[in-house]
Amino acid sequence: MPDSAVVIGAGFGGIASAIRLRAMNYNVTLIEKNSDLGGRARTFYKNGYTFDAGPTVITAPYLLDELFTLFKKDIKDYVKIIPLKIWYQFIFSDLSKFNYTGNHNENLKEISKFNTNDIQGFEELLKFSERIFNKGYLELSDTPFSKLSFMLKQIPSLLLLKSYLSVFKLVSRFLKNEKLRKIFSVHPLLVGGNPFSTTSIYTLILFLEKKWGVHYALGGTGKIISSLEKLMNEIGIKIIKNDEVIKITTEKERVTGIITKNNKIINSKIIICNADPPFVYKNLLDEKQHNFLFKTKVKRMNYSMGLFVYYFGSKKKYHNVEHHSIYFGDTYKELLDQIFNKKILNDDISYYLHRPTATDPTMAPPDRDCFYVLVPVPNNLSNIKWSEEGERFKKVIIKKLSSTLLPEIEKFIEEDFYITPDYFETELKTLYGSGFSIQPKFTQSAYFRFHNESEIYKGLYFAGAGTHPGAGIPGVLSSAKILDKIVPKVQ
Repeated sequence: MPDSAVVIGAGFGGIASAIRLRAMNYNVTLIEKNSDLGGRARTFYKNGYTFDAGPTVITAPYLLDELFTLFKKDIKDYVKIIPLKIWYQFIFSDLSKFNYTGNHNENLKEISKFNTNDIQGFEELLKFSERIFNKGYLELSDTPFSKLSFMLKQIPSLLLLKSYLSVFKLVSRFLKNEKLRKIFSVHPLLVGGNPFSTTSIYTLILFLEKKWGVHYALGGTGKIISSLEKLMNEIGIKIIKNDEVIKITTEKERVTGIITKNNKIINSKIIICNADPPFVYKNLLDEKQHNFLFKTKVKRMNYSMGLFVYYFGSKKKYHNVEHHSIYFGDTYKELLDQIFNKKILNDDISYYLHRPTATDPTMAPPDRDCFYVLVPVPNNLSNIKWSEEGERFKKVIIKKLSSTLLPEIEKFIEEDFYITPDYFETELKTLYGSGFSIQPKFTQSAYFRFHNESEIYKGLYFAGAGTHPGAGIPGVLSSAKILDKIVPKVQ
C-alpha cells in the first residue's frame, strides 16, 4: 500500500507514533499482541478495583495535549488531567518524612527539617538542573541522534554540564545531608537507572517537574490510553489487537513489511517499533545482516533493573498515605549495587507506593483503598526463579508495608496479584525482563542508545523506552515526536 505505515506495539510510544504518522497523512496500522492497548500502561480490573499497571506519574502533559491539537481537538474533551499538590512523600526507615511539592517555599521548609545549610545548595542545584534541562530536554529530547558527528558537537556543552558525573555525585556536590541526597537523586530509578551510574543529564527531571508539575488523570493513566484510542478511531487509524508480529520482512537493507502470528502479511516500507529494540533486533530480524560494530554495541549493553509490582485492594482506607510515596530502606547504595550489578535479591527493600484513591475514590469500591507497590529487583540475568520466589517475596513486601506506611495491612487486603520480571519478558517482550529496556548511562544515551532511525535497515524506526531520549512518559512521547523529523514526508 502506498504511503502506508505499520506501528508494532501500543504503549505510549506506539500510540503517539501512530497519531503523528496519521497527521503526516500516512495510512497507519497499529498492531498490538494483547487484547487491550497501553503496553506497560495497560489497566487491570479486579472486582471493582482499577489498577494502573505501570506509569502513574504524569509530567510534561503538553506532550499529550499535542497529540490532540494535531487534529484540532482538545484533550479536555477526552480526559481530565489535574495537578497534584504533594508530588511525592519520601519516607525513611526511621519513619522521618519529606513532602515534596510544587510550592518552592514549602520545599525549603521541608529541607530545613533535615539540614538548614542545604537550603542554599538546593537553590543552586535547581539552577544547575535548569541549565541541564535547557540543553538536554528543550534542545535535544526531540532531536534524532543518528550521526556520530552530531553527538560529538554536543560533547563540549555536555561536559560543561558535568554529564560524566552520576546523578548521585552531582547532587552530592550541592547537598550534604544523606537523606536529602537520596531524595533528590531518586529520579533515575523512575526511568530504569541506578542513581550511582546514571548520567547526571537526568538531573533535568528536577526542573522538568518544577516547570510543569506532577499530574494525575482522573480514572487513572488507563483513562489517557482509552482517550487516545478513541482519538485514533476518530482519525482513521486501523487498530489490530490480539495478534503479534513475529517477523519483520526485509529485502537487502530495507524493510518490506511484517508477518503476524495469525499469518497476516502487511507490506509496508515504513515500520515503527514500539517494541523493545534489543528484542526486535534479536527476534524479529535476521541477525546475520547485522554488522560487527552493531553486534558489539548490542553485546555491551547494560539493561535496567527488573520490577516486582504488587497490586492490592484494602477494606480499610489509609487516609494519611499520599498519592505517591517513596520509601528508602536501611541500605541504599548497597541495595542498588546488588540489584543492578550483582543481580542478588535483597529483602531490605526500598519501594514506590501508588495510592490513586488519595485523589480519585472511583479507582476502588466505596470506602476501600487501591494500591500498588513497585519494588526494584534484579532483571532476569539473575536467574531468579520467580515461580518459586514470588509468593515469599510478596510476604516480605506486605511485612515491610505493615511496619512502615500501612499498619496491619495484612488484615485488610481483599484483592491482590503481582507481576515479576517474567511478565516483562514474556508479555511485554523486554530482553531479560528489564523494566525499562537499557539503562540510561552516559555510554547508553543519545547516539549510544538504539537509534530512532535504525542503524541497519532503511524504513525501520523506533519509539519507546529503549531508544532516544529514554524511558518515562515524557521520554517515550518525545521519541515519537522525533519521527516528525526523520520519517519521509508523504508525497
